[in-house]
This record gives sequence, structure tokens and C-alpha cells, in this order.
Amino acid sequence: MSLRHTYTLFAPIYDLLIARASTALRRDSLQRLEVTAGDVLLTGIGTGLDIPHLPQGPCYIGLDLTPAMLRQAQRRSHGRNDIRLHLGDAMQLPYRDASFDAVVLHLILAVVPQPERLLAEAERVLKPGGHILIVDKFLRPGQRAPLRRLLNLFTRHIATRTDVVLEDVLACCTQLHLHLDEPILARGWFRRIELRKVTSDK
Repeated sequence: MSLRHTYTLFAPIYDLLIARASTALRRDSLQRLEVTAGDVLLTGIGTGLDIPHLPQGPCYIGLDLTPAMLRQAQRRSHGRNDIRLHLGDAMQLPYRDASFDAVVLHLILAVVPQPERLLAEAERVLKPGGHILIVDKFLRPGQRAPLRRLLNLFTRHIATRTDVVLEDVLACCTQLHLHLDEPILARGWFRRIELRKVTSDK
């Protein structure tokens, strides 16, 4: 089953499953946005649960693979003229290099089949000096977590992966440096991450 098909089925109940548990995580993460003006990309915006927590000032672009999810995001963004929504693939972003001052990746890295490719695309479209905000579930390097790895055999075909190691994903992105890494939920399985992009000559 494709990711688009899965989340088309999930769209009517996604908020019921996710909204309550993720509201505080999203709000606290988005408080770290440092741009008062500029362009911010929300990759995998889904039904737009981030939208109520977006500060005024930047121009936001929300991208998602699933039209059914975007329709809900459109309703949630009603009345805000600083948000544009695009249909597209997070692993092949339709934007020029160094287009954004910040990129938000909330609960998306562990969803896509190739998180390395997604993060590399986020790195590509981010301006030097910009930052990436991540909230997601990650195993630690070398962590055995047999139940989570077993669970992944099933969940990766339905909705999300449970075996992603952030440090392995980050290894492919030489311009991204880890600036913040905080455990936030489920004994540190869920983490709040902030990455900074530096120029290649640093």
C-alpha cells in the first residue's frame, strides 16, 4: 500500500488519533522558529495541526503528498494569508536550492520510506544559517529495542517506521549540525531536534 493511499484512508480520523497527543510537542517546537520574516517550509504538513501554533511574520509553505490531508489543512488555514499549501513529494521537493530560512519536519522523518533522502532534500532547500525543527521518534545508535524493531515489520507498511536512527540519517547531510537534542516523550523515544546548516567551507 502506498503512503498516499494509506494517509488518504487515515485522513478522516488522523486528528482524532494524533492531535491531542502532539499539540504540546508541536507548540513547543515551533516556539524555536527564529525568523520574523522569511520563508518557512512545513514538509508533511498533513491536516495542518501545526498551523494554530505558527507565529505571525514568516511566509509559510505547507507541502504534503496526500490531497485528502491537504484539504483539511486548507480548512485549518482559513483566514490566514501567510500560508500556501502545495501538493508534492517530500523526498523530491519542487523548490530551488537555498529557498527557505527554516524547515519544519514534524512526525514525517519516521513516516517516509527513505528518511535520508527527505533530510537531504530539506538540507538542499535550506539557506546557509537556517535551521530545521524536528519532532519524531528515533532509536539511539546501537539501541536494541527488539519490540520496536519487531513492530516496524508491520507498521512500516501501514503508516510509520519505528526503527529510524536519527544519527544514521544525519550522516548523509554534511552541512547539517546538531544544535539541540531533547527527549520529550515515551522515555526519550520521541525527541525534539534542531539542526543548523553551515556553509561547506566551515
